[in-house]
Amino acid sequence: MPRKIVRPGLILVLLSVATIALPFVTVDRAFAQQSIELDGIIIQGQAPNTTSSSEATPQSSSSGTSEFNGVVAPASEIGAKTSIPPSLIPQAVSIIGQEEIAARGARKIDEALSYTAGVFAQPFGSDSDTNWYYIRGFDATQTGDYLDGLQVQAFAFGDFFIDPFSLGRIDVLKGPASVLYGGSNPGGIVNAISKRPTGRRLRHLEAGADEYGTAYVGLDVGDRLSAFSAYRLTAKIEGGDGYTNFEDGFRGFVAPSISVRPSSNFLFTVLTNYTHLDERHGGGDFLPYVGSVTAAPFGFIDRQFNTSEPDLDRYDRRQGHIGYEAKYIAASNLLFTSSARFMRASVKEQQLFAFGYDTTNTDELSRINFSHDTDATSFTTDNRVEGTVVTAGISHKLLFGVETKYYRNDEIQASALFGTTPSISPVNPIYGLITTSPVSYLNQDLRQRQVGVYAQDQLRFGGGFIVTVNGRYDWVRVTADNGPTFFAPTQNTSNEDQFREASGRAGLAYEFANGLTPYASVATFFNPIIGTDAAGDFFKPETGHQFEFGMKYAPKFMDALFTLSFFDTTRENVPVTDPTNIFAQVQRGEVNSRGVEFEGKAQVMRNLWFTAAVTGFDLEITKDSNAALVGKRPTIVPEFQASAFVNYEFDETTVLDGISIGAGVRHRGKSFADAENTLEVPEVTLVDLKLGYNQENWGVQFNVSNLFDKRYVAACQTALSCSYGEARRAQVKVTTKW
Repeated sequence: MPRKIVRPGLILVLLSVATIALPFVTVDRAFAQQSIELDGIIIQGQAPNTTSSSEATPQSSSSGTSEFNGVVAPASEIGAKTSIPPSLIPQAVSIIGQEEIAARGARKIDEALSYTAGVFAQPFGSDSDTNWYYIRGFDATQTGDYLDGLQVQAFAFGDFFIDPFSLGRIDVLKGPASVLYGGSNPGGIVNAISKRPTGRRLRHLEAGADEYGTAYVGLDVGDRLSAFSAYRLTAKIEGGDGYTNFEDGFRGFVAPSISVRPSSNFLFTVLTNYTHLDERHGGGDFLPYVGSVTAAPFGFIDRQFNTSEPDLDRYDRRQGHIGYEAKYIAASNLLFTSSARFMRASVKEQQLFAFGYDTTNTDELSRINFSHDTDATSFTTDNRVEGTVVTAGISHKLLFGVETKYYRNDEIQASALFGTTPSISPVNPIYGLITTSPVSYLNQDLRQRQVGVYAQDQLRFGGGFIVTVNGRYDWVRVTADNGPTFFAPTQNTSNEDQFREASGRAGLAYEFANGLTPYASVATFFNPIIGTDAAGDFFKPETGHQFEFGMKYAPKFMDALFTLSFFDTTRENVPVTDPTNIFAQVQRGEVNSRGVEFEGKAQVMRNLWFTAAVTGFDLEITKDSNAALVGKRPTIVPEFQASAFVNYEFDETTVLDGISIGAGVRHRGKSFADAENTLEVPEVTLVDLKLGYNQENWGVQFNVSNLFDKRYVAACQTALSCSYGEARRAQVKVTTKW
């Protein structure tokens, strides 16, 4: 049954009145002289006297979605849907720019996040087709994925893959975000921001290869088309062998974009992308605890071992998206922003993976022959208006918006009957044995429709006080059509449900003149879950709350941002694997995550920068239908992580002019491999290295990840499903621009 919290009609009336009345409120004309950049639209001037000293200074030439130099972003939109310095957002924020991504040689988004506080990236090793990350202990892989401010909705295998070469930056917001984005992972979200036209001439070509035989070529070009339009074309082709046995593949994307600016106060940008992956899966995952974490009687399973069948294994993804982003500043100094995106993906996959040791031959691994055929469609829009008014000495930056989402996942999942797939020896594997074909057990067409209205007020007063107040209300309708399967050949059923929920956030901060900003916030969240349980009933939406406080320091004498945050997040209605059916999920009662994060990013000098991060938290199951699990820690996620990366480039005053050196250290703490917390995955410390040489229009860079080639297990979902972390990987790339 639908859940009713407040009357939606009342909210719509209030928002409509406020939106209509906003242009007639006395707008402080000094606001028009504040520096605002809309990726090329700039209005200059001076801030009102009620604002802090940092507001009175014109902002950087970068907006909250623009690419930036160095490692410290001057602004972000992720925490407020309006461009403000990250230090003024009442939640912890991390921003990874192109320079960081390039310096580490990151080939995937999760690799780029491996030095980010609060984020546990690549829990299943170097999975080539999915970006995996947990934020503050919660899986954000599908419910925390965003692209250009719009959610990249996903369920099961109906997801979308984004290559980091197509991105200008990656913004991470820690903690609940549903008050702005209408449903998201409570641990946080990852907003990947596409490269877009800048109006400047850009000619960039790079090519690289790693030691295992994978090579790529990437192109990034752009320029003006006319006095009021510009284009950008980003593309990449990659292919070759992987680290594990018979792993290989091809992947590529092309992403044209165009911007039109018919006047100084209007900008319209079209963003498109087509991506194709055609691969054979790598090995090193779905392995038993005994044989990967601890030795089996025959020793350890080789990291290059692959449980799949080279003649049957396949992964084919074809996806595309097209969208727009429009920004318009009205004469009344109101900023209107409208964006929309349509996405479509077709994914076909077959893989044989291990499922524990064979009971009749304990030296061999049982295997599951799994396949699926999935089509996913997504259409999302977001329309908002913002403006600043001053009343009684208080500056109000107001934001009102309406967001709509549509997502459809049409899939057939299949598996060979248990016991009909030949087992395989991890020591002496024999491939090519006769296997039976998978038969369907799931044929489902899921759809979710959602509409949300939201409002925000950022109040500034008293010389440095900043109060942020948010409210949102969402309506969600989900439907499921179940078609015939091998086990239910006459099945033809449908069901539908609706949910309604409010969410909110309130934050308080004080910005001192020296750049120190202590803050505190409280937020509730709402996350509709796409999917049904084994009985066909829809999951309840996730709900919960978070308390967070801390301080941010942006020193005046250096381009840097240091963030210390303490958080306590409670998540209800958590979906987990059904213990009686590994292909279905049930909803666990409640999980609590509380802890501390520290992150520092600093451009110490023009040629020296560093990042540092420390995460420590207590992740605990606080309610569960299985009383024995209450008080236990969920599997996969370590409760402690630390990292640091430093990069230095010699300048023209030395004989080493152009040479750059970078090094990083990543530490992952212990985690558990079973729900009862009896099996432990050991901690590990990894070292990464970067060497480069750059001249005016060309450069070469050499990266090595896991420099000392440590054999380690990244994480275990269960005692039967552990994944090796990536082995040492050396890669070289050459870049040129003209």
